[in-house]
Amino acid sequence: MLFAHFRASMDNWDPRLLNNLACARTVIAFDNKGVSSSGGATPDSIMTMADDAADFITALGYAKVDVRGFSIGGTVAQELMFRHPAMVRRAILAGTGPQGSDGIRDRDPRISQVATKTPVELTDFLYLFFQQTPTSQAAGRAFLERRGHRDIDPEPASTAQTMAAQAKASASYWSNKTDGPDKLGRVKSPVLIANGSDDIMIATANSFRLFQLLPDAQLILYPDSGHGFLFQYPDLFARHVSIFLSDQGEAK
Repeated sequence: MLFAHFRASMDNWDPRLLNNLACARTVIAFDNKGVSSSGGATPDSIMTMADDAADFITALGYAKVDVRGFSIGGTVAQELMFRHPAMVRRAILAGTGPQGSDGIRDRDPRISQVATKTPVELTDFLYLFFQQTPTSQAAGRAFLERRGHRDIDPEPASTAQTMAAQAKASASYWSNKTDGPDKLGRVKSPVLIANGSDDIMIATANSFRLFQLLPDAQLILYPDSGHGFLFQYPDLFARHVSIFLSDQGEAK
């Protein structure tokens, strides 16, 4: 079960990454309530987003799943583990951090400005998700080209309501400096934490903090990469995810 990043729809996932993962298991990407073509209004609470995801999982007939949350999707995945622990077998938290951590890094005010632009341009995405090096930028362009090949029933862009609700939910989640460590310390599910070596969206240090707080966690950092490391290294990341998920049997 895949939980996407800020403002993203199902079409924002890397098809190469999804195809690699789907070789060994069922992969379900979905738009949570109000996102893109999904009905309703996007809630302004991470907890509500997690409950909505739990309802969706139950409606599909699954009692237990593996989850992968990317960016804001990583906070939703964490809350799913807190609020519905029996539902999560294993979790992958990519480019995210614990409740109360630093969300958008404050070293450059341009980050927040670009992240909320409409529409997001090619150069904006390459700035936010990839390192400003020739190799990382080339990988970013290759990812966007792969993503652009999906032209059957394309998902519409998420609305201003979704952006505002997700921004409010994220701000509230990051501002809570007290609850995160205790909740993470009670998580029973094994967790794989992954990020780029220098994530300007959600600082890489937050991934290490997750690793410190979770009782059963592994941490992988990918070189010369940022927030979009999983799109820069789709084959390698898929291999690491497969190894992690296969370690103790399969989800339903």
